[in-house]
Amino acid sequence: MKKGDWILILCVIVVLTPFFIPATGFFEWFEKMSGPTGHPYIMAFFKFAILATLGECLALRIRKGVYNEKGFGVLPRMMVWGFLGMCIAMSMTIFKVGVPAFLGGVFDCDLSGVLKGDFTLTKLGVAFAVSVLMNSIFAPVMMTFHKCTDIHITDNGGTVRGLLRPMKMREIISKKVNWDVQWNLVIKKTIPLFWFPMHTITFILPATFQVLFAALLGVALGLILALAGGSKK
Repeated sequence: MKKGDWILILCVIVVLTPFFIPATGFFEWFEKMSGPTGHPYIMAFFKFAILATLGECLALRIRKGVYNEKGFGVLPRMMVWGFLGMCIAMSMTIFKVGVPAFLGGVFDCDLSGVLKGDFTLTKLGVAFAVSVLMNSIFAPVMMTFHKCTDIHITDNGGTVRGLLRPMKMREIISKKVNWDVQWNLVIKKTIPLFWFPMHTITFILPATFQVLFAALLGVALGLILALAGGSKK
């Protein structure tokens, strides 16, 4: 392992340690801030900005042996992931409410509180339905937009100023997105094989930890995509 690997491990230990020391009160603060009475969308911004960007850095480490390189743009990627994290938190709220209401109308029953209750087969089924519909409707658009921002960041030297320049969406979508990978791997395979089951687990968890778990899944997916694309080192 390289020096950067040890620094990353040390940073992870330092960040996670307060969660396991009750005297710090950090876990209670985190739970309160992530809940509906705190600032869930601000927390979603930082969860995704840190964890999902870490996934991209790990993917770069697998492909090229480094966590950062010229033009990669860690800060712009954090800004994009933070924004997407807020969008993901919003979509989770919408689908958690909307899908049980839809299913309740179809089966003529009240499923509005099933995801907040104890684990049952009904809760598992509703969680799976929420996952399938959210990932079928919202995820492809979000993933494609994220791919476009990646290309935009790289094309503009990985700077914050470059991120703020107008995106040439028509050129990016028609000429620069590798649709063979974007469709056949990212959308066609990872959504049903990875996101459907993983987000089913997400919606079974307590609401406070759902966005955090979704952000952690971003780290895992970054590694999966890096391995699927082949590594140089």
